[in-house]
Amino acid sequence: MHTQITHMTAADGARLAIHSWLPDGVAPLHLEDPGPETESPIPSPAQPRAVIQVVHGMAEHAARYGRFAAAAVEAGYAVVADDHRGHGESIARPGDRSHLAQRDGWELVVADLSMLLDRIQAAYPGAPVILMGHSWGSLLARDLAARRGEELAGLIVLGTGAGAGTLTAAGMALASAESRMRGRSRPSRLLHALAFGPYRRHFAPNRTEVDWLSRDPAEVDRYVADPLCGFVTTSGFFLDLLAGMAAVSASEHARAMPPGLPMLLASGDHDPVGGMGAGVRRVATMYRHAGVREVALTLYPGARHELLNETNRGQVTADLLAWIAAHV
Repeated sequence: MHTQITHMTAADGARLAIHSWLPDGVAPLHLEDPGPETESPIPSPAQPRAVIQVVHGMAEHAARYGRFAAAAVEAGYAVVADDHRGHGESIARPGDRSHLAQRDGWELVVADLSMLLDRIQAAYPGAPVILMGHSWGSLLARDLAARRGEELAGLIVLGTGAGAGTLTAAGMALASAESRMRGRSRPSRLLHALAFGPYRRHFAPNRTEVDWLSRDPAEVDRYVADPLCGFVTTSGFFLDLLAGMAAVSASEHARAMPPGLPMLLASGDHDPVGGMGAGVRRVATMYRHAGVREVALTLYPGARHELLNETNRGQVTADLLAWIAAHV
């Protein structure tokens, strides 16, 4: 296996870290500011079985998917993931954590993912692409798939939710007010507490503030100890998140999903982000009613939010790779 971290310059000049895990013999992505004469990477002479484009969640980073990527590479797949704006190695300055942009942050992140998809297709022409997103990344992936799903071999949605419902307007009003008063790039402890406090209550008494992530205490401790995880996000981030979540959760958005795109939704039935399974079922039903012909749903008993860091992560990884193998 060959691992690589390179960088891609987004349309607005933002510099994004790109992580790749590649089978031996597959050429790496060449993204380092290719210049005006080079519009796309040189195609790799050896092609992977498929490429899995991973879209990570909020307040985490792409390197956390290395264990899954190693298993995928062993099965012949390439795995490529960006660190989103304000996350991981794409953080330009300490004060930029979770800050997406002064405006249109959601659209810019989706555009970044779309640009990376372009680069993947140019580097590995003919290789099927599976888009896989977790949590916030699941919402971003659903949005990108609605726009470019005809080019994908499949969409995997991990740890998703059905939206904030009637709380969306109130949350957006609060995030908008904080953004105006304190600036979009200031962390919001109030919004953080309102968003994540209810998740913790499901698992009281809590050993940590993030017990809702996994039943595995070692994985929870790794998250807590990681300086690139668990930080308080900005009011501007929450404003972008809530607006994007509302858009993706609408039935009109679901109708934009290509009907022939295979979808797999996977979650724990003790994941509060997915309403302990109920919200994930609603998402699956929404896409089925919208005409998507293949919408598979797997709820893992007892599992919490981060399936790839759960006690049954071996089973989850095997199930995901089996689904991918059946669709490429």
